[in-house]
Amino acid sequence: MTDRIETFGESLIQHGSHSERAYLMKMSSDDLPELIPYLDHLALANGYTKIFAKVPEAVEWQLRKDGYRTEATIPEFYHGEQEVTFMGKYFVAERASEPHPELVRKVLEAARAKQAEAALVALHAGLSCRRLLAEDATAMTAVYREVFATYPFPIHDAGYLRETMASHVIYLGIFSGSRLVAIASAELDRKGQNAEMTDFATLPDQRGKGLANHLLAELEKVALQEGITTAYTIARAYSFGMNITFAKNSYEFAGTLTRNTQISGNLESMNVWYKTLGAAG
Repeated sequence: MTDRIETFGESLIQHGSHSERAYLMKMSSDDLPELIPYLDHLALANGYTKIFAKVPEAVEWQLRKDGYRTEATIPEFYHGEQEVTFMGKYFVAERASEPHPELVRKVLEAARAKQAEAALVALHAGLSCRRLLAEDATAMTAVYREVFATYPFPIHDAGYLRETMASHVIYLGIFSGSRLVAIASAELDRKGQNAEMTDFATLPDQRGKGLANHLLAELEKVALQEGITTAYTIARAYSFGMNITFAKNSYEFAGTLTRNTQISGNLESMNVWYKTLGAAG
């Protein structure tokens, strides 16, 4: 089960029962103020318990008036200049409450402790990395199916992978011989000059080799060539490995999104990390 993606004017919304939320992925200020009550209607009509919105700082006050709270911020997000705010509006108290606060704290503490360490990005012998193409889509779905029982986007669908790689997503893969063993992607917002580093998946027998570090470093190079100035990620707040990966690669912590995303059967909180590409670090 995956969520649906639709437009409201020039804004882009993902929503569905999978994560029991509506997600305002891209917002056009031209759609205000009508967009705000539309999101409320969408959530209430479908029984969603959260609206998650990614909006420019300049309109944050309008959502705050409607009951949203700020959960994370990234400076110089749009065109390397304007801040973005990640906001949440909750319709039930349980959804707004972090169920594992001590675990979230320990993960962040561990990640920050590793922030001064350089990430090892060299590949072991017998491994190679390259950009994934349309003909790799079937192999990609096999990896994603093994790593994620469920996922908020239809990465188990080869057609979806081909469609996104033809438009705005760059997928990189690591191979052991001819076998695809790890994947990650950069979802590009070329107009806004930012990119989400996402969809990291490594097969169980290949973990512990630093493959995510290598993929992240290579994705940053490609994104920079595409004119991207800010990279960010929305990482599982309970995952020591992924948070440490981004911390080691000079990403800064931006905030935690409470009970935001359903992955592998559970609603999980997510940590936002960001990095200015091309900067020393």
